[in-house]
Amino acid sequence: MRTAQDIIIAPVITEASMDMAASKKYVFKVLRSATKPEIAAAVEQLFKVEVASVNTINMKRKPKRLRYQAGYTAAWKKAIVTLTSSSKTIEFFDGMN
Repeated sequence: MRTAQDIIIAPVITEASMDMAASKKYVFKVLRSATKPEIAAAVEQLFKVEVASVNTINMKRKPKRLRYQAGYTAAWKKAIVTLTSSSKTIEFFDGMN
């Protein structure tokens, strides 16, 4: 059994994700094998909020090069978590604005 800390890896802090936080949508980097119900349960457990829906996106690797060395960025999974209207906000993201 995976714990909530194993499923939620890190918050995604960008201008677009901060704009979405105003409408109670939060973006997280999650475990690639995590399912939507597991992500919802992990967010509810970690932040004590009520989750309305979860949308996931598999971010593919991109080719990058550094001078003569060619390689790829890591592939990862992004989850956009929408909270219910009656739920409180996630305090971590409140401090970012």
